[in-house]
Amino acid sequence: MFEASIRKGIIVSVTVLILCVLGVVSAFRIPVQMIPDLEVRTISVRTGWSGATPQDIEKEILIEQERYLSAVPNLQRMLATAETGRASIELEFPFGIDINQTLIEVSNALSQVSSYPENVDQPRLYSSSFSENAFMYFSVLPLQDNPLGLDMDMMYDFVDDYIRPRMERVEGISEVQLRGGSERQIQILFNPEKLAQRGLTLSQVRNLIRARNSDTSAGDIDSGKRRYLLRTVGRFSELRQLENLILLQQDNATVRLKDVATVVLDHYEVRSYGYQDGERVIRLAVKREAGSNVINIKEQLLPLVETMGTELLEPNGLRMVLLGDDVRYVQASIRNVWTNLALGAALATLVMFLFLRSFRATLVGVLSIPICTIAAFLGLLAFGRTINVISLAGVAFAIGMTVDNTIVVLESIEQSRRRGLSLFDAALTGVREVWPAVLASSLTTVLVFAPILFVEEEAGQLYSDIAIAIAAAILASLLVAITVVPSASARMGFGGKAQQGRPSVLQEWILERVAWLIHTVPRRAVTMLAALALTLGLAIWLMPAAEYLPEGEEPKAFSMMIAPPGYNLQEMESIGAQVRARVAPSLNADPRLFDEGEIPVPALKYASMSVSADRLWFLSEPVREDDIIPMMNALTKLFREYPGMRAFSSRGSIISSNDGGTRAVNLDISGPDLAQLYATGES
Repeated sequence: MFEASIRKGIIVSVTVLILCVLGVVSAFRIPVQMIPDLEVRTISVRTGWSGATPQDIEKEILIEQERYLSAVPNLQRMLATAETGRASIELEFPFGIDINQTLIEVSNALSQVSSYPENVDQPRLYSSSFSENAFMYFSVLPLQDNPLGLDMDMMYDFVDDYIRPRMERVEGISEVQLRGGSERQIQILFNPEKLAQRGLTLSQVRNLIRARNSDTSAGDIDSGKRRYLLRTVGRFSELRQLENLILLQQDNATVRLKDVATVVLDHYEVRSYGYQDGERVIRLAVKREAGSNVINIKEQLLPLVETMGTELLEPNGLRMVLLGDDVRYVQASIRNVWTNLALGAALATLVMFLFLRSFRATLVGVLSIPICTIAAFLGLLAFGRTINVISLAGVAFAIGMTVDNTIVVLESIEQSRRRGLSLFDAALTGVREVWPAVLASSLTTVLVFAPILFVEEEAGQLYSDIAIAIAAAILASLLVAITVVPSASARMGFGGKAQQGRPSVLQEWILERVAWLIHTVPRRAVTMLAALALTLGLAIWLMPAAEYLPEGEEPKAFSMMIAPPGYNLQEMESIGAQVRARVAPSLNADPRLFDEGEIPVPALKYASMSVSADRLWFLSEPVREDDIIPMMNALTKLFREYPGMRAFSSRGSIISSNDGGTRAVNLDISGPDLAQLYATGES
């Protein structure tokens, strides 16, 4: 085998070139993401009941749903939450479960709930992991000075009907969520006195409207050669039709709905407000499909947004701007990894040259770096992985390992040349002498990383990309070392002359010290123990703090103000208006103004705020990236000035997206007395 590969240099070269071409093509076909796709194992059940209190939601919805959901197979954890107008249950399942089958089982369990109170929405199921978080955010807001006088609360349906569907048709986008505004609603405002005068009740009017507002099939009729389907059309399409609905015939007089009520087109009760740079907005959060390329999605989505702005939004007095873009952090992080990868390759080449002292030998050794790097991408494509910071880190780690096999074979060939063998014989003899050792070393390295592929937990899913990249690169380096390196060495020629002259003074000093240390058995034992103790001591002393995942380097921050229980939306909106007024001087300001103490918060590129009854959420990014920590501290201090409020700020994380980092601790306190639980939590 070795003799054939050395003699058939052209075949070896062509094979390597084919693999390189395939690897380069695969590198462009692999999706680009920030982190690997993680397995979905959490299902959320959300049920809406407008206006209901948490106590009623717990008693009428959660208790009934929990009774049946607790019997779902493989359920590990169930967390139920009752809020004003909404019930949510989070179901957690073990790794490796079939999420589609589990969704069916959860849906079947919910269908066993006998009945819900009137006006309760049907439960909705969601399944997601933090790798499926939204990665791009857009805001829809009025044109400058709002020339058409638009009410953004009424624009929700326009955005939902015309903007969201076009965005969701972009390849790779799974969902576009709307936040802010409210859906249209026809409100019927009754006059109790007029109802009483005509002897009508609200229940009677409601039943009449419900019976009238429907289209009904009335069978079919034959006429000649044709057959006609009959259908009565009664559904309302205009407010005027609803106003003229006949409620009662009384004393030759007709009582219509408009006689006892006023019909208006409005919207559902607003539960939250969204702002950007002080203006009311509707925010769109873009989520991707698993395995999609976020860079390609961005390249397709931005031109579409520009087209919609010109053709659809501007004629209706609206504009759409990009608020947040995690793709730029993906691109920046991947560029950093590529830079480090190139730097590592350059340093490995330099070290090889310092020890080999031959341009030709170094050139032969360096061949393994690009070949093995390309092979790593082939491995990622073969296993259906993506290009992300973790898989690229595995490629970078593999660079130093891939040259090991090459150096061993080169040194063996060099020794054969010094024994006077010809180029061909030296290459053949050299690779035959060391190939078992090279094989054993490569397989050992591969087997060290292989177990990661069988770990089902999140850690295994995250770091299996490293194992695949390193294993593919190491196996490629084995093949390169026993085929490409001998073939190239037999043709390029290097070495062959024995070293002449005495060792240098430094070499003599080092050899003397080593000889003294290993001269006797006690000295050898002391040397080994000292080296072991020194290594362990340095490892303990220099070991950094441990955490599950690293914090992100994004220059944006999330600040939160949490209100005491019982606050209403109007009060939080009043506080939000004060916060916007105090932050307004910092928008697009000169960063030096903060240094001089003229503005309370560092200069901001943008300020996005969401206000609800229980919290105020604030997203911002400083003009100067170095001001990220001062900005977080300033906003936290500002929020804590309001009595009873809890506040914190956290930096944006590339790992957990907009959850604000990974250094979070959740503490669950349980007990029968709610007041006592609040007191315990506050303490």
